[in-house]
Amino acid sequence: MSHEINHMIGKKIKMIRAERKLSLDDLSKLTNVSKAMLGQIERGTSSPTVSTLWKIASGLGVSFSSFVEEEAPAFFKVRIENVEPLLEDDGRYLVHTLFPTEPNRNFEAYAVTLEPGCSYTSPAHGTGVEEYLFVHKGELNVLIGDAAHSLKEGEAFRFSADYEHTYENTFLKPSELYLIIHYR
Repeated sequence: MSHEINHMIGKKIKMIRAERKLSLDDLSKLTNVSKAMLGQIERGTSSPTVSTLWKIASGLGVSFSSFVEEEAPAFFKVRIENVEPLLEDDGRYLVHTLFPTEPNRNFEAYAVTLEPGCSYTSPAHGTGVEEYLFVHKGELNVLIGDAAHSLKEGEAFRFSADYEHTYENTFLKPSELYLIIHYR
């Protein structure tokens, strides 16, 4: 194995051990791998055999591949103008998906523009789903059941989205907002 892979494996094992508050002795007992070998693997100074990695994976109850999976980058940058919008209401309701839901992330984030005259009705989402709106520019109305909520630039609004709801821009200028949908 390459030097980089040895360091990646060692780093992952050390991270798991730290998360579980295990000493090298504890890990040695769980895996039947010597404390000295585990220390060398964690430091990246030893090239572990496949059978040794299987012992460690089994002892920790993790997948073998988890030791060599690439880590996701610590950041992800999105430019709204580079995201193709989804269009509704004859192109007057534009939705740019900034961050879709992913495993281990129970939210999604959007940049939304409502052109003047736009009215968009969303069906009810699942039980426990919440929407968070942040009005960046302009103003809009949010209709939920019989209640109308008027929002202006610089205001934020949270609501339970398990009801049909309507966004409408009855004003002369576009409304720009950021929307986060949070799933239970």
